[in-house]
Formats: sequence, C-alpha cells, structure tokens
Amino acid sequence: MLEIRQENINDYEQVYHVIKTAFEKAEHRDGNEQNLVIALRESKSFVPELSLVAVNKNKIVGYILFTKVQIGDSTELALAPLAVLPEYQRRGIGTKLIKEGHKIAKQLNYNYSIVLGSNKYYARLGYVPASKYNIKASFDVEDEYFMAIPLNENATAINGIVEYDKVFGI
Repeated sequence: MLEIRQENINDYEQVYHVIKTAFEKAEHRDGNEQNLVIALRESKSFVPELSLVAVNKNKIVGYILFTKVQIGDSTELALAPLAVLPEYQRRGIGTKLIKEGHKIAKQLNYNYSIVLGSNKYYARLGYVPASKYNIKASFDVEDEYFMAIPLNENATAINGIVEYDKVFGI
C-alpha cells in the first residue's frame, strides 16, 4: 500500500538517494537536483507541508517538492523536483504525489503551481502553457515546457515574471 506523507528529517538520506537515482538517466537534468532540495529546505521559499514522500513498504520510492515563487504581486508555487525511483515509475506514483501536493497547496490558499518539464506528462494533470495565465519565465524556454495550473476554480488572474528563490540559480 502506497502512503503519501510529509517528509521529515529522518527521510533526508533516502530522499537524496531517490532524487539522485531518478535523475541519473533523465533526458533533462543538471545532475544537481538532489543538492537543490537540500538548499531549498534551508531557504525562505520552503513550505514543509509541500515536501512529500511516497512510501511503499517502509521504503521511500518517490518525492515531490513545491516551493514559493513570486509572480508579480502574488506568492505562488513551483513544482521542482518530482522524482520516482526508476523501478517504481509508470505506476501512478508521480501522479499521486502531484495530486496530493495540489490538494495541500489549495488548503494553504495558493492559487497557481508552475512547472518546467515534459508537456506530455504534466498536461495529463491539467498543466497548460503558463502564458495562458500571463505567467512568464525569467529565462528563455519554449512555451510548451513552462506550464501552470490554477489550484482553485476562482483563482484571481495574475500577470508577471516568475521570480524563483535564489538557490535555483535562475
């Protein structure tokens, strides 16, 4: 039985391994995703309730992190990273992590989540090009890979360039 829960300090070593392993053969990676998470945990953009693990038989097999970003006058969220151990991929674990993260984010009164990633994967979960919501990246990226999703049906319209935490190096 898969359990999705908030990460705790005792999970850090396993989470590091999950992220490093999941990104080893990823098409788009910088090789530093696991270290980014360490830095984000210490940043002002960290939201502990949105640092989630997927646990299968006492083993962490997946991880997701949403951190605060500034878009114009609005504080919203960026999904990064999402990692699932290769042997557990294509079982819906990533989808469950995203859906649980969205649910918690909505309860915490965030209105949007953005992501830089596969348009084929994230579109299945409702993400569309962020430009549709007047959200722009602070770097050059093709529209189809920089996506957003409103977390609330009555999310107020926003307009602006995404300001990531400085630890992203963007």
